[in-house]
Amino acid sequence: MGGWVRASNWPVAASRECHVEQRLAVPASGMVVAKMAAELVEAKNMVMSFRVSDLQMLLGFVGRNKSGLKHELITRALQLVQFDCSPEVFKKIKELYEARCIKKNSAHSHQSLDNFAINSSADQYSRISRRAVSAPSINYPVICGKYLNDLGQLPSKVKPEVQLIELPFFNTLDDLLKPTELVPQNNEKLQESPCTFVLTPRQVELIRNSRELQPGVKSVQVVLRICYTDTSCPQEDQYPPNITVKVNQNYCSVPGYYPSNKPGGEPKRPCRPINLTDLIFLSSATNHITITWGNYGKSYSVGLFLVQQLTSAELLQSLKNIGFKPPELCRAFVKEKLRLDPDSEIATTRIRVSLICPLVKMRLSMPCRAQTCAHLQCFDGVFYIQMNEKKPTWTCPVCDKPAPFDQLIIDGLLSKILSECEDTNEIEYMVDGSWYPVRTDSEKSCSSQFPILTQGNSENGKPSTDVVDLTLDCSSSEEENEEEEEDDDIEDTPQTKRPCRRLSKVAE
Repeated sequence: MGGWVRASNWPVAASRECHVEQRLAVPASGMVVAKMAAELVEAKNMVMSFRVSDLQMLLGFVGRNKSGLKHELITRALQLVQFDCSPEVFKKIKELYEARCIKKNSAHSHQSLDNFAINSSADQYSRISRRAVSAPSINYPVICGKYLNDLGQLPSKVKPEVQLIELPFFNTLDDLLKPTELVPQNNEKLQESPCTFVLTPRQVELIRNSRELQPGVKSVQVVLRICYTDTSCPQEDQYPPNITVKVNQNYCSVPGYYPSNKPGGEPKRPCRPINLTDLIFLSSATNHITITWGNYGKSYSVGLFLVQQLTSAELLQSLKNIGFKPPELCRAFVKEKLRLDPDSEIATTRIRVSLICPLVKMRLSMPCRAQTCAHLQCFDGVFYIQMNEKKPTWTCPVCDKPAPFDQLIIDGLLSKILSECEDTNEIEYMVDGSWYPVRTDSEKSCSSQFPILTQGNSENGKPSTDVVDLTLDCSSSEEENEEEEEDDDIEDTPQTKRPCRRLSKVAE
């Protein structure tokens, strides 16, 4: 029988291009296609998380070549899933993935999961379901108990102790939703978690009156941030697998994967705040958000924030105002680096510092380094901030250690040196904090064409002797030229034959 079913519960992988969720009447055979598409997406995501040993076991299971670098193995495995994914292959992929998850979570096997009683949910709602915002008379729900696809949803668990790291380019104005754990409702791999929120009139005005960073992008935004549910330290943004976000029944754009620059590296995904501003209601209407995510053993938390996005120019001006370190303190840091250590067998009396930025190989315009860095070498703060605006890594290009924005300083001493010394690209610090420019070999050879003659003092009426400095490049080069000329003369004159001693003895 060709029955008819509703298609509102299709996995997101089979309906990603839809912009408005509708209930359509389709033949029951379409559910088979949707299920196959969901399994295909699930298998690809599991393969992307495999290690080399797992990839080799999978490729060996189907009799394919299992040698090569990791990115080559991943390519073969993805091609296997795309074109030859039989039920046996899919079962093997699930076995490998589940075995890896069991090993990874064995350390946490003694931790019990939080259990929520249904009869106590009303008490929890009274504490966390509403939150006061800027206007005291306006409250809005942060956890929804709405119905999705005609199925009741249990509330997510609010995790106020989960903290997200502060992002330099985003200034948080209001918390619309505290970090809330995404709780799976069943054993399915694809889960859906809904929530609602309402903007206050003040927040609506902030968004409307904010300037545009670029056409269609406001500086004041409503952003969604996702991270691991971990309370040990502030968490970085981290997306769960198979994530899709719908705002008021419209799909929101989420950053995708991009290939790694390192050979054999895994594809990476820039996990950044997701801008929802274009899809929300700038009024008192209730906004509905649905997050679809892959349940593969890890716990995630989501939060909604009203933020103001800053530009690199604004961040640079902030660094100039609060991050400038006076030359006296920088000179004291130089002395500290060159201080004699009685426990060390080697004493450092001077140290060279380049005036060229290691990032762009150009002369420094704003010498910066992190307070946590132990080196004196600086990088250009202008290029460093601009690069992190495009791809935020906040890693020192000199020592490859974290150099977050709040730890950056402007070296006042090196800034002064750059303005006073424009004809060299390197300087040398001395033990007392003084410095002098380091000249290149070409500059040295051009400045001294002849050896330096130093007149000695006459003693006891005897004439003084002339001292010739033979360590200069010019004197050594002249000697080399003389030797080359002598060699040329020898080559031009015919060589005389030397009599053989053995023959001469026989002649005698």
